[in-house]
Amino acid sequence: MNILMILTSHDKLGDTGKKTGFWLEEFAAPYYVFVDAGAQITLASPAGGQPPLDPQSDAPDAQTEATKRFNNDDAAKKALGNTVRLAEVDVDSFDAVFYPGGHGPLWDLAENAHSQRIIETFVTGNRPLAAVCHAPAIFRHTKDANGKSLVSGRRVTSFANTEEEAVGLTDVVPFLVEDMLKANGGVYEKGPDWDSYVVVDGKLVTGQNPASSEAAARQLLKLLQ
Repeated sequence: MNILMILTSHDKLGDTGKKTGFWLEEFAAPYYVFVDAGAQITLASPAGGQPPLDPQSDAPDAQTEATKRFNNDDAAKKALGNTVRLAEVDVDSFDAVFYPGGHGPLWDLAENAHSQRIIETFVTGNRPLAAVCHAPAIFRHTKDANGKSLVSGRRVTSFANTEEEAVGLTDVVPFLVEDMLKANGGVYEKGPDWDSYVVVDGKLVTGQNPASSEAAARQLLKLLQ
């Protein structure tokens, strides 16, 4: 069972002068779900090497059991510091793909041609793919063989507009993921803000927010088993 996890390489939060990147819980929780299930995990990012961590996701009030485990796991830190460049990823080597969120993907993974190739290969080939929180931004430009959006007619979720408003970044982000999914024909669903909420449509798994990352990873594992 080979799982590819794709993280952002983008670290600038718009024009705010603040840093962003991937959200630690959204990486750590799924990572350990996969590790504990005996999966082989490959980490990748557009630039390769160490992906930027959103500093707020490593703050004391953002810690979870999974983030604490990661912070004490030298092997996991080493793996994260040596991600493969997306351009070098052999899509056929993997059984499933998982995209952690954080605000970074809105700027790079949403626009990355190599990411789009991987997503289109998996979704059109009916192979398992999951994305949580802001990571469903990856579907902004992805198309099927007929040129139709990959999320058109599919049940999906993502970080909600109300959650983006609550963190005060509605006017900072390049686009709102909820609005984009709806504009692309996705059948958008959400649960209460900040609660775990996961949608499974065929082999496509989406999670609403950081709290949804572990459940999304478990749903992806179910599709593999």
